[in-house]
Amino acid sequence: MRHRNKNKILGREKGPRELMLRNLASSILIYEKVKTTKAKAQAIRPIVEKMITSAKEGTLASRRGLIKVLLQKNAVKKAMEVLGDRYKERAGGYTRTTKLGTRAGDHAEMVQIELV
Repeated sequence: MRHRNKNKILGREKGPRELMLRNLASSILIYEKVKTTKAKAQAIRPIVEKMITSAKEGTLASRRGLIKVLLQKNAVKKAMEVLGDRYKERAGGYTRTTKLGTRAGDHAEMVQIELV
């Protein structure tokens, strides 16, 4: 039973799932919009929100926290320098998901997750 388990499994073991989510978070921060499945978008949204919130602080500790999570150095740089300043006055809700229909191969619901 999955009582009180909040994380999504996404058909992967723990290690590959965490790396996939870290890569997806880096891609969202770098490119500012990514086309993915609805389940992955729901799983990645809180991670991206927390990354931007910590980037808003602008401290060395927050930079080191981003380096621990994000795999690409340019994602950390963009989050600290560009996105932190852009969302300085915003209280939250940095992402938006837009439905795109279904994928032809397996009929999975596709969405576009983007930064507001």
